Amino acid sequence: MIKRLFAKKIDSVAIAALLVGFSSFISRLLGLLRDRILAGQFGAGDELDVYYAAFRVPDLLYNLLVLGALSAGFIPLFSHLFKEEKKENNSEAWRLASNIINILFGGLLIVGIIGVVFAPQIIKLITPGFSPEKIALTAQLSRVMFLSPLLLGMSAVLGGMLQSAKRFFVYSLSPIFYNIGIIIGALYFVPQMGVRGLAWGVVLGSFVHFAIQIPSIYLLGFRWRPYFELKNKNVQDLFKMMVARTMSLAISQFDLLVTTAIASVLVGGSLTIFNLANNLQSFPVGVFGISFAIAVFPTLSVYAFNRKKLIEQFSRTLRQTMFFIIPASALFIVLRAQLVRASLGSGHFDWQDTILTMDTLFMFALSFFAQATIPLLTRVFYARHNSKTPFYVGLFSVAIDIVGAWFLGHWYGVSGLALAFSISSFFNMGFLWIILRREIGSLDEKRIFISVAKFSLAALAATSAAQIIKIMAEHWINTNTLLGILTQGGLAGLGALFVYVLSCYLLGSEELFNFLQSIKNRFFYKKISPEDQSEARGI
Repeated sequence: MIKRLFAKKIDSVAIAALLVGFSSFISRLLGLLRDRILAGQFGAGDELDVYYAAFRVPDLLYNLLVLGALSAGFIPLFSHLFKEEKKENNSEAWRLASNIINILFGGLLIVGIIGVVFAPQIIKLITPGFSPEKIALTAQLSRVMFLSPLLLGMSAVLGGMLQSAKRFFVYSLSPIFYNIGIIIGALYFVPQMGVRGLAWGVVLGSFVHFAIQIPSIYLLGFRWRPYFELKNKNVQDLFKMMVARTMSLAISQFDLLVTTAIASVLVGGSLTIFNLANNLQSFPVGVFGISFAIAVFPTLSVYAFNRKKLIEQFSRTLRQTMFFIIPASALFIVLRAQLVRASLGSGHFDWQDTILTMDTLFMFALSFFAQATIPLLTRVFYARHNSKTPFYVGLFSVAIDIVGAWFLGHWYGVSGLALAFSISSFFNMGFLWIILRREIGSLDEKRIFISVAKFSLAALAATSAAQIIKIMAEHWINTNTLLGILTQGGLAGLGALFVYVLSCYLLGSEELFNFLQSIKNRFFYKKISPEDQSEARGI
């Protein structure tokens, strides 16, 4: 049973997305628990500002050296080399994986050592508003966290192999264990080491993120070898593909660094508020947008130059994503007070912190649909071996975000930073869509528009129901307690969910029926024809 879970292949895009999305949901619930613990222990003040600023530099290292290689090139290349039915012919796939693991580890180690040595100077650059004492403490935490990219880098290669082989179960568990490690740090390391315990919690989470995937990789047939072949053809192809993607991530990380710098000169705690609201808003985007994009990427890589199949997969996946993300956007707006109070409102996190986080979350929620679409659009370009277009579009979008953050941040405070991010997301999605359409033709817009119109009407009905239930509940529930807030928000959310599904059913939403059929086929299997099986596969 355990071996089957570690080795189970999942062909259906919807089931893979459901699995990745569910694990992302659990992981992000743990992330909310983590943030609640942190907010309760420290409040929105200097200590958490230090933690989030210290996290930024190692995270930059991971994003540039790891995600640049894996998201743009590794999965398409490995998917091409890996033969499920002829495992004895996978020597080139295993050779590529070993090479990438060894080259990444070497590069991360060298850059990490440089980061450790020059941590104070780097931190001073990205947090000009910090005092000398805060800079010194941030540098200490950052030095510990430089262990994290080494572990996450190796884990990312294993995860890329599992995605390519469509082994999504264990891959989907790793973020859960990552957050558990950080929570352990917050609960058990912080009482002993203070805020430094959070840094060691990140390291622990990174280690278990890596370790949980090893058994599945072993069962898949991979055995590590000490290859370090920079002139290997597949390695060189990967390097060519990753250049533009790494540049895209570089400007994205530069955007985050500039936002950090701007937040550091605003009112104390602004950086913490921005990060806490960002973590909340990443919940639906990660669960739905990124999960579907991850699940469909191997399929997009196969159909990259089959226009009809590519558009079919793109349209189907986008419509299924919008089926979830549109009501999530509406509910996050109407229930943002309950979400913030339930997830963060404890201990030193006071009412003023809550209001600022609510306002910032509202600005983020305006662009959920754009944020959820961008990962799918970029993966279509990557599948077609085009990482330059997302780079140039991302460069323009980041410029919009930085300029917007500077002006809107000074006019509206920390919520202005989130508004600038949403505006840049609109431009990013819009330009990617236009360019992709010019490249491959119609993207099935009519069908997408009809589906989105149905979801929007259903979401409007759902939010109206949520608002009514929320107001009614205030009269007989004590909303000054955590239980009361959870009850009020839970009732409103469940009522909205019921109305949304019912509305989609009455409107004849194809995506609702497809989703329910995928669940039925997976968990309540009945014998169907090969034609029906092939039709259901990928839904």
